Amino acid sequence: MTQQAGTEGTPPPGARGDKAKTALSVVAVLGLAALAFLGVREAQRARLVPDGVSPPTFQLTKHEGGSLALSDLKGSVVMLDFWATWCPPCREEMPYLVKLAKEYESQGLVFVAASRDEGSTASQEVDYFLQRFQPDLRPYVVYADDNVARAFQVNALPTLYFLDRDGKVIDAQRGMLSEDGLRRRIERALKR
Repeated sequence: MTQQAGTEGTPPPGARGDKAKTALSVVAVLGLAALAFLGVREAQRARLVPDGVSPPTFQLTKHEGGSLALSDLKGSVVMLDFWATWCPPCREEMPYLVKLAKEYESQGLVFVAASRDEGSTASQEVDYFLQRFQPDLRPYVVYADDNVARAFQVNALPTLYFLDRDGKVIDAQRGMLSEDGLRRRIERALKR
C-alpha cells in the first residue's frame, strides 16, 4: 500500500518550507526587538548628562546631618545613585550598591545615595526605610532636590552616575542594574 503525502508520518508538500519561513520570521522579529531595545537604551543614555561634563556643584543635605558637595569628593571615583523609598527597582538594587560600595571603598570609590523622597515627611520615610530594610545605607544618604535632579537629568528612578577623580561624568545608567552589571561599571570607573 502506498502512503499519500500529508498522511500520518509524512509532512505535506511545502510543510518543511513553511516551518523554515516561520523560524526565519521569529528570528527576524527577535532581531528587530533586540535592535529596538538597544536603540531605546541608547536614547535613554543620550538624555543623561554626557560623559566628560562636570556637573554643577550643589550642597546636598546628609541624612545624618551636615552637608556634602560633590566637589569635596574630587580625588575619588563617585558612584551617585538617585533613588527613592517608594521605588521598587531602587529598593531591589540598593543591597548590591551598598555591598559593592563597601567592597570598593578602599580603592577610592565613594557612594552617594541621593534620595528623591520629597516633602515634609521625606526624612521620616527615609529613616523608616533605613531602619526596616537597609540600615547599612544610612551613612551614604543625602537628599537631592529638584534642582539637583534637573542638573543630572533625572526623570526616572533609579538613575546612576559615575564621576571620575576630577568630578566629570564618565558613565550613566537609567534603570536598575544587576550586581554583576554594577561591579563591571565600578571596576571600569576605577580604572580610568
